[in-house]
Amino acid sequence: MTVRLNHTIVPVRDTAESARFLTEVLGLADPVRSEPFLAVRLGNEVTLDLLRVDGPVPVGHYAFLVDEEEFDAILDRVRARGLTYWADPFHRHPGRTNDWLGGRGAYFEDPSGHNLEIMTRA
Repeated sequence: MTVRLNHTIVPVRDTAESARFLTEVLGLADPVRSEPFLAVRLGNEVTLDLLRVDGPVPVGHYAFLVDEEEFDAILDRVRARGLTYWADPFHRHPGRTNDWLGGRGAYFEDPSGHNLEIMTRA
């Protein structure tokens, strides 16, 4: 069997808020409770297992490969929420997207401060 990522644990302030954010903004199915986690399933059978933590949340970076249509829909939902997005991971170019690798990309933050990336080319 080829080694494949199955899930990763994502520390968050509030599992319900983070799950709602991810499923709504990324256009994903409702999360599934699997104590102590709230699991958000991605299209490639990987889950983000959200775990509530007390105190500071160690910030992570999560990149999502999407097609052009999904990119536009996600960016529209980011804009509709009034969220700031950036063309770069260091948040130096607000309100812009990038065209790296011949595709498009953007970065925005979730409610716990994780740096989320959407990109059309890997």
